Amino acid sequence: MKYSLPQLPYAYSALEPFIDTKTMEIHYTKHHQTYIDKLNAVLDKHPDIADQPLEQLLANLDTLQIPEADKTAIRNHGGGHSNHSLFWQIMDEKKSVDQALVTSIEHEWNSLENFKKVFSDMGASLFGSGWIWLAQDGQKKLHLHAMPNQDSPLLHGHTPIIGLDVWEHAYYLKYQNKRAEYIAAWWNVLKLLP
Repeated sequence: MKYSLPQLPYAYSALEPFIDTKTMEIHYTKHHQTYIDKLNAVLDKHPDIADQPLEQLLANLDTLQIPEADKTAIRNHGGGHSNHSLFWQIMDEKKSVDQALVTSIEHEWNSLENFKKVFSDMGASLFGSGWIWLAQDGQKKLHLHAMPNQDSPLLHGHTPIIGLDVWEHAYYLKYQNKRAEYIAAWWNVLKLLP
């Protein structure tokens, strides 16, 4: 199976002023496309696994009978494709709040405000590049993960729900080195939560 860039569900300018047009265009057309190209290149070497869903490849990465370098490529580039595909979908200029998710978050973190603070603090303090995740385990319990690089909760058997890209390419043109400002602005375009 050849992966391709999923259609962006809004214009590059739709998330202004919180995420600028140029960043969206570069992030989507250059960074995400590169993850796809490199994922397809490694899967071309292994046709026996190429038809497995990406989520399955990531969840079962340790059991794949391929060279370690190719496992690393799937982890990095497959993770990059999977992570970004979800990232584009959870943002929008209009909110479509998931009330069941809000209720679960409030149960787990006592309040939505407390959850946002914990999540934001994790994002601001993550060393280097990576993602902050709200994910769900097989028993429907919510978890927060601060993960380096393009790692996904799928690697731990968890289903990603909300992911925040804290790689500099996600915010540097507008926010430079002010990651905390980017995170604070991002809550305005996360459509799932009020």
